[in-house]
Amino acid sequence: MFLIIVIAAAIAAMWRMSVTQTATDNMSLQQARAYQAAQAGIEWGIPSALAGVCSEVNPPFTPGGFAELFLVHVSCSEEEGASDLPEERIQNVIFYTITSKAEYSSVGSADYVYRQLAAVVEMP
Repeated sequence: MFLIIVIAAAIAAMWRMSVTQTATDNMSLQQARAYQAAQAGIEWGIPSALAGVCSEVNPPFTPGGFAELFLVHVSCSEEEGASDLPEERIQNVIFYTITSKAEYSSVGSADYVYRQLAAVVEMP
């Protein structure tokens, strides 16, 4: 009887470790996808900012290839500053800060994933 209880406990422990490992792998995959979705938002925002279309709030979108699972919010802010490189002979530079936030699921759910990236682009 003791042997049966020990074997059952070992099987239960291995099953629990398997479930935990599967959940960890799935969350890791979703985090990698969220990073790529946020990167897609940055890549979408840079040409928009350089074209002069820079706004604090843009409508959220879902990048193609993500099966409409991720919602990406891209915002852009503009700041003017002086150049620190006198050899470029540029006096004023415009800095665009593009922020991209990718979300999967909703806050509080077990599979919620959020990733935020930011990039700064300058234009004379």
